[in-house]
Amino acid sequence: MAELPSPEEVEAARAPAGGSKRDQLAAWGVPWPPPKGWKDEPADRWKSARPPGPPAPPPTPGPAASAQDTLDFG
Repeated sequence: MAELPSPEEVEAARAPAGGSKRDQLAAWGVPWPPPKGWKDEPADRWKSARPPGPPAPPPTPGPAASAQDTLDFG
């Protein structure tokens, strides 16, 4: 299955002239030549794949087994 790019990734991958490269579009599952309005479909898929609400916080590390695990006694 093709990866789902975020709208920001689509914009960041644009070539200097403003277009998109064939291999990048293929990785996203977009046919060549890209149809008019092609950016809307991947953006819609990306948004629908995300749960509603704010993003989940990053995982926090669990407690250390002992002080020796966290301190450097070098």
